[in-house]
Amino acid sequence: MNILELTDNRGNIMYNVAIMGATGAVGQVMLELLAERGFPIGELRLLASARSAGKEVEFEGETHTIGELREDSFANIDLVLASAGGSISRKFAPCAIDAGAVVVDNTSAFRMDPSVPLVVPEINPQDLATHAGIIANPNCSTIIMDVVVWPLYRRSRVERIVVSTYQAISGAGARAMEELESQTREVLDGKGARPREMPHQTAFNLFSHNTQIGAEGYCEEEMKMVCETRKMFHDDDIRITPTCVRVPVMRAHSEAVNLEFEEVVDESEAREILAAAPGVEIVDDVEANHFPMPIEASGKDAVLVGRIRNDISRADGRGIDLFISGDQLRKGAALNAIQIAEELVERDLLKAPVATAGS
Repeated sequence: MNILELTDNRGNIMYNVAIMGATGAVGQVMLELLAERGFPIGELRLLASARSAGKEVEFEGETHTIGELREDSFANIDLVLASAGGSISRKFAPCAIDAGAVVVDNTSAFRMDPSVPLVVPEINPQDLATHAGIIANPNCSTIIMDVVVWPLYRRSRVERIVVSTYQAISGAGARAMEELESQTREVLDGKGARPREMPHQTAFNLFSHNTQIGAEGYCEEEMKMVCETRKMFHDDDIRITPTCVRVPVMRAHSEAVNLEFEEVVDESEAREILAAAPGVEIVDDVEANHFPMPIEASGKDAVLVGRIRNDISRADGRGIDLFISGDQLRKGAALNAIQIAEELVERDLLKAPVATAGS
């Protein structure tokens, strides 16, 4: 049997790509970014629950029909972009790997598995070389923080991070976004807001992140920021104390970050480092009082950083304060996953698709 690489008319290798959770908020942004970034797709297979199967989606001028996600959905697929929930990934990712695909998983299912690399390409792309069929995408709040912290960490090890998040409702999915919109209309019409997707009213309100509180008093979202940062930085001793909050913002998370360094790092040096950092854009106009805002971060690939200033509570010059905004659906989820896929192609860590002659 002859095995032929699938190529385009210029001889570039093409890859058969499946999206698990194609109808969700992250899945839809994945489709947008695959087109925007020109990822070399041979076949595109869109997969979702039985409820969504049969729906039609446009991609680059062609109509694609959503297929039902099943154990046998991955034949001849090279890359799976998964964003359908942790339990779904735990069930179906092994099926994809057994079929010969590489899975980039956007859920929490495999992030803390020591055998699975957890990757942000601006931070630890070298860890991709250790993958055995699956790569985990970190949590959105972790990605948005660490893209900014890492270049500063490389200058001087960060000993401690104190972070408070202002997390957009998009982190809870498409239905939660719809609920924020409907609740806002209800409240403005003088009606009482009716929480359905979220435990509390989201319109004109904020509340502690809606994940379970553990024995130590931190919620799951907060512990993700702790554990995932340590894993990606390969630094189990970095001290991190987060407070995660849901806010009535549709899209893009924001974070107030205080960093404590081993050495002196002043404001001007931090600004210079961040100006050159990949995936980071400085928005820091003191005269106009214009700093990162979620409304301006929405739809952008870069994480915005401003309010860059020395920590005046420290006399030793080892503290910096920052304010960050980043699009949760792009860099916080879909974009990072596709950047991982691009790195896999660049490093020849994603198998070339094959087809039998005459197929």
